[in-house]
Amino acid sequence: MCFLLFAGTTKPLPRKKWDKDAPDISVEPLAEGDAPIRTHFTNPEVQCVGSTSGCGCEFPSATLQNGEWPFFEELREDVARDRYNQQALVNLLRATGEKIIELYGIWDGDFAKPPQIRQDIPLARLLDADFYFKEQGFYRVSMEE
Repeated sequence: MCFLLFAGTTKPLPRKKWDKDAPDISVEPLAEGDAPIRTHFTNPEVQCVGSTSGCGCEFPSATLQNGEWPFFEELREDVARDRYNQQALVNLLRATGEKIIELYGIWDGDFAKPPQIRQDIPLARLLDADFYFKEQGFYRVSMEE
């Protein structure tokens, strides 16, 4: 099972398929089975943003357990990889020209589950060493610095 990150925007993000021979961030339109995720967004365009793994598993994330998001630093496998993915995501979002982008991180198949937390954050927060996407966390990301 994979962690997935969805982005809601006013215009579609440039599409980029994941390539296992040159792993990088990817942007794919929603698959037919992903349609229930749309209900959580106010922006009209919703797409899946993949990390270097193809899914969102290589974005730093914290799993919801008993209503909380514990994360244990010693379980973080590759800080440099996480950092690369964070920076690539910020670059992608910054290039959109949007003022606010909505992000929702959730496990594959749990698309109908409502957010457990909503946060308004500046774009730069995505680069903080202590930032982790919370499972079922919904973020309104402001592009203004």
